[in-house]
Amino acid sequence: QVQLVESGGGLVQSGGSLRLSCAASGFRFSASQAAWYRQGSGIEREWVAVIDGDGTTYYTPSVKGRFTISRDNAGHTIYLQMNLLKPEDTGDYYCNARPSSSVQYWGLGTQVTVSS
Repeated sequence: QVQLVESGGGLVQSGGSLRLSCAASGFRFSASQAAWYRQGSGIEREWVAVIDGDGTTYYTPSVKGRFTISRDNAGHTIYLQMNLLKPEDTGDYYCNARPSSSVQYWGLGTQVTVSS
């Protein structure tokens, strides 16, 4: 059974940090591209950061230099370290994994709230 389970969300003040985790199971994780997406209130879901199976990373411009995506293939876990958080980072954060170009999985999300 495929599962992606996010954790680590919460309430933090502007300028603070949070570390999100996503535990993966039920598919070939090490070869999968993995990503974090977020969705704010009234806003479409947007990609935040992507990490390929070889460790190459990509970031949306608004988080570059503040967020870091990483993966632990042995532990089947994806991380998102978020520093210097801003109120506009508030939203539900979702873990995504793509074992192939035609298959993708989603977690249920974890909520992040940044107060000003």
